Amino acid sequence: MSHQTVYLDYAATSAVRPKEVVDAVARYLTGLGGTPGRGAHRVAADSGRIALRCRMALARLLNLPGDPGRLAFTFNATHSLNTALWGVLRAGDAVVVTAFDHNSVLRPVHMLARERGVEVRFVPGYTDGSLDEAALDRALAGARLLVINAVSNVLGTALPVRELTRRAHDAGALVLVDAAQAVGHLSIDAERDGFDMLAFSGHKGLLGPQGVGCLWVRPGIDVAPLLAGGTGGDSLSPEMPAAYPDHLEAGTLNGPGIAGLLAGVEFIERQGLDSMRARATALKQRLREGLLDIPGVRVLSPASPDGGAIVTFVSNIVDPPTLAGRLDREFGVLTRAGLHCAPEVHRLIGTASTGAVRMSIGWATTEADVDSAIDAVASLAGARQMHTGAAIGYGAR
Repeated sequence: MSHQTVYLDYAATSAVRPKEVVDAVARYLTGLGGTPGRGAHRVAADSGRIALRCRMALARLLNLPGDPGRLAFTFNATHSLNTALWGVLRAGDAVVVTAFDHNSVLRPVHMLARERGVEVRFVPGYTDGSLDEAALDRALAGARLLVINAVSNVLGTALPVRELTRRAHDAGALVLVDAAQAVGHLSIDAERDGFDMLAFSGHKGLLGPQGVGCLWVRPGIDVAPLLAGGTGGDSLSPEMPAAYPDHLEAGTLNGPGIAGLLAGVEFIERQGLDSMRARATALKQRLREGLLDIPGVRVLSPASPDGGAIVTFVSNIVDPPTLAGRLDREFGVLTRAGLHCAPEVHRLIGTASTGAVRMSIGWATTEADVDSAIDAVASLAGARQMHTGAAIGYGAR
C-alpha cells in the first residue's frame, strides 16, 4: 500500500498488517506447505503444531476454558455464525436477535425461520447503542438462543456481554457472541463473561489474513456440523467425529492463514491489548471530535469509549458513496460507504435510504492519518478552515 494512502477501513479488514504476519504466511508456504491433520509425515506434523499453537494463543487471549480443541477453524465469522445458528436451532425454537446484528446473523435466521420454522424475536435498540431492555426480557422468555453483537460495525458501540449473558441464562437461553468487531480490539473473556459460543474472524482486529475464522463452543454444549467431509481421522465412520475440533472442521484447513493468524495474535500479545486499545480509543476521539467540528457533517457514532474504534458519519452536502469515492481519488483516504451489511442499524439511525461513511482505526493508524482524514472531509464537505490538532475543541456536545 502506498505511503500516501490513509487506510481507515480496518473494520472491513486489516489490509495493513504487521511484517510478522506477512513473514509467517511466506514461511509456511515456502517451508511447509502442508495441511494440518493430513498425514503423519514431518510436514503434516509441523503444520499441525502451528494450528495447535494458534488455538492455544487464542485460548490465552480470550481466556477460553478447557480444551483448546473446542475452538474450531472456519473460513470467516460468517461461516462461524452460520455453523452455530444452524447447528443449535431446531424447529419450534426461538432465537433472539437485535437491531445491531449483521447480515451474517439476520440472513441465516431468516432462512431458519423459512426452512425450519424457527421463531425470530427482534429486540429494538437506541441510537446510543443500547437495547430496549423491557423488549429483551420479553423476547428471552422461552427462547433457545440469544445472539449478542459485541461491537456494532456501524456505530462502534459495545453491548454489555456479561450482563446480557446473565439475563439470557436466567431465562434458560444459550448465548452466541458475534465478536467480529471486538476480538483484538477490546477484552473478550469467556470465563468472565460466561457466554456459550464465540464467533469471530481472523482478518480484522487479530491482523491475520483473510480466509480464517473461528467458532468456540463451551464444553458441554454441542453444535451439529454445518459441513460434512474428511477430517483426517476416523474415516470409516459415515458420521462426523464427535470429538472437537474435528466435529466442525470438515475439509482442508487454511494452513497459511492459520500461520498468519498465529503471528497476528502473538503481535497483539507483545504489544499488549490494553495499550493498543488505549491508543486506538484516543485516535477515535480525535477523529470524532474533528469531524464534529466540520459544518455540514453529522456524526452518527456516539463517543462510546468502551466500544470499537469506528466513527460513522454523513454529510449534508455530499452523499456517502460520492464522498467516499472522492476521499479515495482526491486525498488517498480509504473508507467504507453504504449500509455495511447491517440494515437494521441504518434504519435505527435514519440512513437506510442513503447509507453512511464509516472510518475505522487500526493498529497502524497515526495522528497524522486522522488529521489528514479530517482535513479531507472538511474540504469536501464545504468547510473552509483546515483542521489542526490544536484547533479541536473537546468540550461536551
